[in-house]
Amino acid sequence: MRRIGFVLSALLSAMSWSLSGCDSGRSVEPGEASTWNVIQHDIFASNCVSCHSVGTSFARQSGLVLTPDLAYSQLINAVPRNAAAAQDGLVLLSNEGLGGLFKSYLWEKINAPDQEHFYADHPNYGSQMPLGRPPLTNGELEFIRQWIRAGAPEEGAVADLALLQDEERYAVPEFEPLNPPFNGIQLHLGPFEVAPQYEREVYFYQPLDHAEDLFVNRFELSMRSGSHHFILNQFPDYTPADVIPEPETYRDLRDIAGNYQDADGYDLFDWRVMQYQVPIVIAQSTRLDLSLPSGVAMRLPAGTGLDMNSHYANATDQAAIGEVFVNLHLIEPSEVERVAEVFALSNFDIDLPAGQVTSLEKEFIFKEDRHIFQLVSHTHDRMEEFTAELIGGPRDGELIYISYDWEHPAPLRFDPPLMVEEGQGFRIRAIYDNDTERNLNFGFTRADEMMILYGYYYAD
Repeated sequence: MRRIGFVLSALLSAMSWSLSGCDSGRSVEPGEASTWNVIQHDIFASNCVSCHSVGTSFARQSGLVLTPDLAYSQLINAVPRNAAAAQDGLVLLSNEGLGGLFKSYLWEKINAPDQEHFYADHPNYGSQMPLGRPPLTNGELEFIRQWIRAGAPEEGAVADLALLQDEERYAVPEFEPLNPPFNGIQLHLGPFEVAPQYEREVYFYQPLDHAEDLFVNRFELSMRSGSHHFILNQFPDYTPADVIPEPETYRDLRDIAGNYQDADGYDLFDWRVMQYQVPIVIAQSTRLDLSLPSGVAMRLPAGTGLDMNSHYANATDQAAIGEVFVNLHLIEPSEVERVAEVFALSNFDIDLPAGQVTSLEKEFIFKEDRHIFQLVSHTHDRMEEFTAELIGGPRDGELIYISYDWEHPAPLRFDPPLMVEEGQGFRIRAIYDNDTERNLNFGFTRADEMMILYGYYYAD
């Protein structure tokens, strides 16, 4: 059963649309191109088809091809591959008119203004689309909404082309603290100051003071704007006692002048800590709601803590504030069938000549079978395109991940998980446009570059 709150919201939204006159007084010129053809050639072609084509990983994962020859037949009343959406009674695209709007998985996936509902009420629906690109414009969304309300016909003009002139897009709302989880732990970092024209990267170790292992099946995060990333790290059992940081103390990676050492040449940060940190959450957007597959959870060993790493960049002439809330939703140990882990495939060999466009590539092979359920990239400002291809096996060379957004790359979920066997792996590529007057190398600030593919997985 879908949540009552969503049904009520849908009905209220439908009433507001009707009262606003969006569907009344609509003018459609005689001989106008069919609405479906406009959607296919003007919206899907530029936002969806590059990923949803025959043979691509994205088409395999979703079971959906959006090229003109197959899109309509594959969409109408088809059961989605996503198990949660199918269980909720959704179809990819319903042709039942107004009622069909709220039965259409496609509408859930593209309706960016309803993003808060999407991630809060349906954490297992995956990511909103288009992945790694800006959301559809308000005009495109309204054009598609009117078409679905009209029964999603393949022929005929049922939506006003003038709607497409509205090129405004949904913007993420302002920061709000999270309510504590019903069964779990809330972590709070900050508020802390970020000086003008400065990148502040801080670490903060929070002991959990739990006597038994804890298992987290869902991570929820909200942070103030201006963040480049937030990483939640844990320490494995073999970490030396003198490496564990001092609890509840801010540790800056560098000083206000950007130096990593003090006047006497001593490191400001204990770099040994990074050798033992194991990331369990990586967030590059102001909101995150990550639910792990059923029966899969991250293990927090008894008596340990979590090291929060927050990186804020303030390009203004006024001091800014950084702040992060993290909710860890727990499940009972008896519910855990698989323990989740995170890998980071990093290319440290970065050399980007000044004033040039450079493509970098690196390969990684796994030494065990891995079931991957999420991928996300991490780079800095100069990245133009980031891709990952499979290495080995029958799908060798297949594009599996792509992102054009260095700042807020959209995580790619796999449901069911992507199986990568021992001896197989990933080939990651990134294209950088170094428009500065100096060579760029690997570095922790946005003045330099990074090239990382993070993956959430469990092993056999």
